[in-house]
Amino acid sequence: MALDLFGDESIALDEYTEKAYLDYSMYVINDRALPFVGDGLKPVQRRIIYAMQQLGITHQAKHTKSARTVGDVIGKFHPHGEAACYESMVLMAQPFSFRYPLVDGQGNWGAPDEPKSFAAQRYTEARLTREASLLYEELGQGTVDFVPNFDGALEEPVFLPAKVPFLLLNGSTGIAVGMATDVLPHNLSEIAQACIQLLRAPRTSVEDLLSIVVGPDFPTGGEIISSQEELLNAYESGRGVVRCRARYERENGDIVVSELPFQSSPSRVLEQIAIQMSSKRLPMLIDLRDESDHENPIRLVLVPRSSRVDVERLMSHLYATTDLERGYRVNFNVIGLDRRPKVMSLAELLGQWLRFRKLTVRRRIEHRISQIDRRLEIIEGLLVAHLNIDEVIRMVREEDNPKPAIMNRFGLTELQATSILDLRVRQLTRLEHEKLEAERKTLTTERVELDKILNSNQRMNTLIRKELESVVEEFGDSRRTVITVEAAEASAFTENELVPNEPVSIVLSQKGWIRSAKGHEIDPHTLSYREGDEFLCKVNARTNDQCMLFDSTGRMYSLPVLGLPSARGQGEPLTSVLAPPPNSKFVGLASSTDANLIVASNFGKGFTMSVPKNPVKVKGGKIVVVLQEGSELLSPSRVPDDGHVVLISNQGRMLVVDADSIPSRTRGMGVSLIGLSSRGQDEPDRLIHILGIGPNDSVEVTAGKRTMTLSPKKLLEYAGRRGNRGRKLPRGYTNVSGLRIA
Repeated sequence: MALDLFGDESIALDEYTEKAYLDYSMYVINDRALPFVGDGLKPVQRRIIYAMQQLGITHQAKHTKSARTVGDVIGKFHPHGEAACYESMVLMAQPFSFRYPLVDGQGNWGAPDEPKSFAAQRYTEARLTREASLLYEELGQGTVDFVPNFDGALEEPVFLPAKVPFLLLNGSTGIAVGMATDVLPHNLSEIAQACIQLLRAPRTSVEDLLSIVVGPDFPTGGEIISSQEELLNAYESGRGVVRCRARYERENGDIVVSELPFQSSPSRVLEQIAIQMSSKRLPMLIDLRDESDHENPIRLVLVPRSSRVDVERLMSHLYATTDLERGYRVNFNVIGLDRRPKVMSLAELLGQWLRFRKLTVRRRIEHRISQIDRRLEIIEGLLVAHLNIDEVIRMVREEDNPKPAIMNRFGLTELQATSILDLRVRQLTRLEHEKLEAERKTLTTERVELDKILNSNQRMNTLIRKELESVVEEFGDSRRTVITVEAAEASAFTENELVPNEPVSIVLSQKGWIRSAKGHEIDPHTLSYREGDEFLCKVNARTNDQCMLFDSTGRMYSLPVLGLPSARGQGEPLTSVLAPPPNSKFVGLASSTDANLIVASNFGKGFTMSVPKNPVKVKGGKIVVVLQEGSELLSPSRVPDDGHVVLISNQGRMLVVDADSIPSRTRGMGVSLIGLSSRGQDEPDRLIHILGIGPNDSVEVTAGKRTMTLSPKKLLEYAGRRGNRGRKLPRGYTNVSGLRIA
């Protein structure tokens, strides 16, 4: 299909569509969305600054209505919507959006909470900032080309002669057709020093440049937590991600957030935290306040429930779930000196800007030399007139057309003759002649120096370096964003961490019914049990712990303490939630907060083990004690640090051994703990009780209705080496039914 678009000429529809779309794409890329590497500005930003400079609304002038500036911009240079133009102007005036604002505004120019809450252009006033002068100071010095504006009535600069790389100072974002750009703001002093380093050593690597430009420098501060490898990759490839999080300090027990990540809204952060508090996802916080004011633009106060709250863990959760931590895309896709978009590394981007700067300075010097040559030409003519003043006056008085006569008589140019004719009588004095001689000498010397700079790359580099150092001295400031090399990865609270950390007592009956009661002081013997059932063991734990259970086959199981039934009833059978082997029985409990346990079989073999912190996820349990055929696991017991283990056999023998003498293992059969012998006995000798005790603990031994308490001193009488048979207990305690710490 062909379209008759040009009278007799026709063009294929696909060809026309492709050409039209490509033309539109290039327009969007070059003239709207992507910044130019030279001045770091998009066309609308460049036109705003140029229009304000032409209107004289510089940092030395008073503020002028924004509507006047916007009207001038869209009427003379940027024929687009005034709302979009004003919004670009607002962005350049917001100190929380631009690291070095280019517009100084009066009135409501938005806030970090809502950047687009600015007042209408008829209510606000603006002028350019001192920093903006670095963009236009050299405009009238032949540094840039001018092109006709959209209607050909005026001229506008193709770009501005920036004295520093504003592209990296304020950053830029934009979306074009098929490409985008994301350049983060940086510190002026660091970027200028990096440029100086490249002037000295053009082949400086990106890795070496990062010792100067340590990372982005956001206007709102914050803390960059990206690793050195991530930053190096982003600056080398021109693409990557930089992560930044809020900064806080402790103040009278409260958490005060004083700096937020770039483009984070304080009200949005407060809303995100408040939602979690209302949904019981942050039980460790009891209050939330926004105390921001003029002196403290960002001051968010978080009040912990108590001084025991782990603040670092709390903030890690908030970093992971709110805008207190954000990631920023890096994409150095900008318009280069060849007017084409390209993704550049940091070194390439700064190198292109330096080439732009050298071209700008060269044009500035050449323009200055042309001015000097013109002035020297005029001075030469004036000096001739001074030496021949009488004849010049005669020719002016007598000749009908004195200019050609003077030119022919003294061999002068038209410019020189015009300058002579423009002289005033009072300029014909000897003093004026001496001034001209001095001026000629000064200009001649300046021209020689400028020629040296043009003809020497080293002198050109020195000049640019000195100008950069001068800019740093006048406009440089310290970093606002801190770089943290090794920051912990943010992670949200797990369900278990959100459980209130309260003390509970876990009670297990002999038939495997389990329950938990609040507090550690409960007497399990006072609880009611099912008919034919009775108390087996109890362990103290906390609600966010795991409960470890052991059965007679040597298996270990785990259940979350929070999910255990209340002690107000008789509990629930463990077989309803676990799957132990047939004919097995549960023999003991432990808490995940216990340090070490002594586990042993009734055959006298055992070992100590560290209680695992992670739950056993298998309902059928995990074998930790390998049992000999016919043996059963006894109820494990907690072993304190520097403690001892009390062992009692069914023959009424007791042995107290040092816990350190028992090896520690994670799984196995263990070693012989006590010597057992069945010779001359009616029943086999078996280990029936084990108990871990501290150095100063007393032990209570029960046999039927008899009970005796053995003090630490008395227990020394039963101390022996691991594997010994032990010493006989007193008469009446040959059949021990109970053993516990007194």
